[in-house]
Amino acid sequence: MIHLDEGTVLGNGVTMPWVGLGTCRLQRRQAVERAIHTALDAGYRSIDTAAIYQNEAEIGSALQKSIIARDRLFITTKLWNTSHGYSHTLAAFDESRRKLGVDYIDLYMIHWPSRGRIQETWRALEILYNRGDVRAIGVCNFGVRDLQELIRHCEIKPFVNQVEYHPRMNQKPLMHFCHQNNIQVQAWSPLMQGEILSESLIVQIAEKHEKTPAQVVLRWALQNGIPVIPKSATPHRIRENIDIFDFELPIEDMVNIHFLNENRRIGPDSGHYFYD
Repeated sequence: MIHLDEGTVLGNGVTMPWVGLGTCRLQRRQAVERAIHTALDAGYRSIDTAAIYQNEAEIGSALQKSIIARDRLFITTKLWNTSHGYSHTLAAFDESRRKLGVDYIDLYMIHWPSRGRIQETWRALEILYNRGDVRAIGVCNFGVRDLQELIRHCEIKPFVNQVEYHPRMNQKPLMHFCHQNNIQVQAWSPLMQGEILSESLIVQIAEKHEKTPAQVVLRWALQNGIPVIPKSATPHRIRENIDIFDFELPIEDMVNIHFLNENRRIGPDSGHYFYD
């Protein structure tokens, strides 16, 4: 069984929680504080944000009001496309850290591949990692070719690749490449923005286990070794999304969900999303 107080161990030995709170499109201070406090009370210790979400300051304010010790939290933020380049990356990191009100960031990531500037941007992330400003560095939305190009020129491989991952998009070739290179895959939009929750197979499995469709889908990802960051601002859904550690899907359910794959995205394809 996978337990709430455990996590996946990254290539450098840092432990990343299995479930984090996604905060995309969560911006109003009151809504942010309610979501963060609900999540922490429910047992979340991982909070995922990004510069482009424009909520780092609000999240930082909410965290300052929490009684949870900083070393028990796992805070992720991401570099936006307009800040690529060595000096711009360092400046953007300092701004994110200031807004979050923390001394260090647990995971700092490149949000999207950017043609022609990945090497100098990644060099800045390596500097941040080597001087202890971040505990781990990673990328988001990188395909196999993006990772191959980065690995050819880097000194430190990404520890995490955060990508779209759900039963309709299981990213099998990418999973294989990341596993071979000791890169942990993390899932954004694991619930397919709610679309997958009405799938009849998921509903049937949920009824069998007396769980919700969302809990089944999230549990499926965890049993595949993929941490998840479901986004919600609704308190009961925030609590529901982490209540997935008291049951286990048998192999037949795992296989049946696997065959729902259609290689279908709901978000942009990293191969077509470059900032020039």
